[in-house]
Amino acid sequence: MDFDEVLKEVGAFGLYQKIIICSVLLPAALPCAFHAYSQLFIAATPKHWCRIPELEPWTQDYLQLVKNLSIPRDRQGAYAECSMFDRNYSEIVRYLEYRTPYELQREQSSRLLKVDQESIVACQHGWHYDRSMYPSTVVQEWNLVCNSSYYVTLALVLFGLGGLIGNYVFGYLVDLWGRRPSFYAYLLLEIVACAASAFAWNYYSWLGLRFVVGLTVPAILASPYVLAIELVGPDRRVFCTIVSNIAYSLGLVLLAGVVYLVRDWRYLTLAVSLPLLMLFSCFFVLPESPRWLIAVGQTKRAVRILKVMARVNGVHVSRDFMERLQQRLVRTQPAEASHYGILDLFRGTNMRRKTLIVTLIWFANTSVYVGLSYYAPALGGDEIWNFFLAGAVELPTYLLLWPGLSYFGRRWILFISMLIGGIACVATVLYQQQAEVMLLLYCIGKMGISSAFVVLPLLASELYPTVVRGLGMSFSSVVAMTGPIFIPIINHMGQQMLVLPLIVMGGLLIVGGFASLFLPETRGRNLPQTLEEGEAVPLSFLLCCCAESQTPSRSQNHNRGLGRGRSRMIPEEAATVYHRVGIGAPPVCKIVCSICKKEMRTL
Repeated sequence: MDFDEVLKEVGAFGLYQKIIICSVLLPAALPCAFHAYSQLFIAATPKHWCRIPELEPWTQDYLQLVKNLSIPRDRQGAYAECSMFDRNYSEIVRYLEYRTPYELQREQSSRLLKVDQESIVACQHGWHYDRSMYPSTVVQEWNLVCNSSYYVTLALVLFGLGGLIGNYVFGYLVDLWGRRPSFYAYLLLEIVACAASAFAWNYYSWLGLRFVVGLTVPAILASPYVLAIELVGPDRRVFCTIVSNIAYSLGLVLLAGVVYLVRDWRYLTLAVSLPLLMLFSCFFVLPESPRWLIAVGQTKRAVRILKVMARVNGVHVSRDFMERLQQRLVRTQPAEASHYGILDLFRGTNMRRKTLIVTLIWFANTSVYVGLSYYAPALGGDEIWNFFLAGAVELPTYLLLWPGLSYFGRRWILFISMLIGGIACVATVLYQQQAEVMLLLYCIGKMGISSAFVVLPLLASELYPTVVRGLGMSFSSVVAMTGPIFIPIINHMGQQMLVLPLIVMGGLLIVGGFASLFLPETRGRNLPQTLEEGEAVPLSFLLCCCAESQTPSRSQNHNRGLGRGRSRMIPEEAATVYHRVGIGAPPVCKIVCSICKKEMRTL
């Protein structure tokens, strides 16, 4: 049955849906933004230099002199962070003890500063840290610098690995348990693990708890987002997507504000965790998805939710309508509930191709979005300001996307966004020495990938059928989470070549952008419910945006078989879901489609 038609009877976007979106969908973005990127500040690496025990008494009042006496400089005049002069500092101390404060200030030109550059060794007694930005971080507490700096990258890698595993499990839970219990189970685990990490006693205990947080972060937004998409009609899916992403970007901006106020890593960890317990106040407000309930055969629960929806929306629905609806739901359910797995995403040729393409684009988007967010501190200057700017530049893009997604459709917006973002990232190789231009190109790249991330979940949710929607989106995001596992390593390699990560990420965006041209347009379409309806959605090839103008008949479908790219015998409404040509495409694309059709008729 067409659930979107049922929604029209009870209110496709009334007060009920608005309450759910405002009370759950918007606040649900905060845990993702807070827990995904707070680690950049919790494990921030401040400026540091070698500690010289003999010179400790002079460090507070004569820091510049101490550095000049003990720390070598590079060609740009910056002090080394991991090396020191190999000198007899006890003799230097005896000399300094007989100098007056005025003479100590003038020691910049003293013979003590003339040191053989070959007498340079690695730090022997630990480090001093610049605490002007961060009074305490994980790096400072456990000395994760120099030869141990890879531990910071390792934490990000394991955090990404946790996201991959957690997404895989979440994909089954969201379709097995439902949207509501899966969301709250992951939310509780996320808050408890993150808060517990504030009391970690060593690096490895902190690393283990951060891994548990990583299990939940990428998946925590999926459940309320999918639920919102399934509660509204086709014409309001863009609204849900835009609002969700605005909330996420505001979460990034709010995180920058929290970090500005709370900079000790233990207090910061608690500040981004404990307040999120307030989300459990929505436990009795958030409903289960009636669309999912119908798909799994729980028709009575679905009818009860639809009754509440109609009452809150102020729609009068007769008892006769509800009785007929329940009878129809019972008739459309199979005798035995079906269980779906990942293999169902690859059984049909069309579904298999769409799954692979969506997964490739998701991989590119996830890798680049996370990579650019991690890259912000490398731009230099105030790290908190850079992160704030990286989140704030996303907001203007949504104002353009809102009408754009409704007029131009999903696919072309996705292609253009990824292409612009990719070109901006690659172009940084031409302006490595110009900090202002680098920052501008970085912001353009961040805007491009942010736009793409708005469109992709919307497009994927409209392509995957209801029975495997959570599983399909989770599978694509699970594979995509392999990107954040390797991106920190690429960023770490970028210490030697600053623009290397941007070049790699830009190339990924360009490849993913062109891959999006194969996907069909979904603007204004009803959500496919079954695997057969999903298989009936054809691909579009490159620049030709037209779907098949003629839908195969039932007999044709039956004769050709699912294995050769056609669906099996399907309901009449499923067979006509995607038969129109060029919907949502720019006029030039429609011209190309008309030429293609004329050539086909000639042949």
